[in-house]
Amino acid sequence: MNKDHKMMDSSHMKKVVDVSRKVIETIQRAHIRVRCMVHDQRGEAYVDMAVKILIGVVIGALLLSGLYSLFGDSVLPKLTQKINGMFDYTAAGP
Repeated sequence: MNKDHKMMDSSHMKKVVDVSRKVIETIQRAHIRVRCMVHDQRGEAYVDMAVKILIGVVIGALLLSGLYSLFGDSVLPKLTQKINGMFDYTAAGP
């Protein structure tokens, strides 16, 4: 092998090493990005908040339906009867 061929081989090898180093660095950066995305928990707060709101709405609806049935069946008829009794002028007349 002559001197020019050896220099070409070394410069070619240097380019190959540089390219392979860049490829390895790119793969490592991509790997780090994927690991960060997998371990990222920023979106979990939105899911947790949505579940909490949904649970609050369901419990509130159950409470309101219970109060409505309680007031509709027992309290409102008695209240209506007492209010009508207070304003019944025919029973208190002379």
